[in-house]
Amino acid sequence: QVQLVECGGGLVQPGGSLRLSCAASGFTWDSFTIGWFRQAPGKEREGVSCVNIFEGKKFYTDSVKGRFTISSDNAKNTVYLQMNSLKPEDTAVYYCAAEDYTAQAMCIMPGDFTFWGQGTQVTVSS
Repeated sequence: QVQLVECGGGLVQPGGSLRLSCAASGFTWDSFTIGWFRQAPGKEREGVSCVNIFEGKKFYTDSVKGRFTISSDNAKNTVYLQMNSLKPEDTAVYYCAAEDYTAQAMCIMPGDFTFWGQGTQVTVSS
């Protein structure tokens, strides 16, 4: 049974940093693409950053390039999202998701991902 558990959200001032963690279990770690998605109130869910564990390829949406970094600890089956220089527009519920890499899931297409965590709230406000 695939399980994804996110943690690390919270309230931070503009310009601050947070690190999100996604601990995964129930599947072959290096056979999956893991992604971070976010959904703000009244908006569609969007792909923020993804990593193909098998190939090591990473994707970032334009709005977070240079500020967010995705990384993985394969020994811990955990993916991290380091978020720096946070802006109020980064406020959203952040979700971790996973899909078998052979499905060639695209980070810009949340519907391509089958397995989802429960989400963690990130609020950027002064």
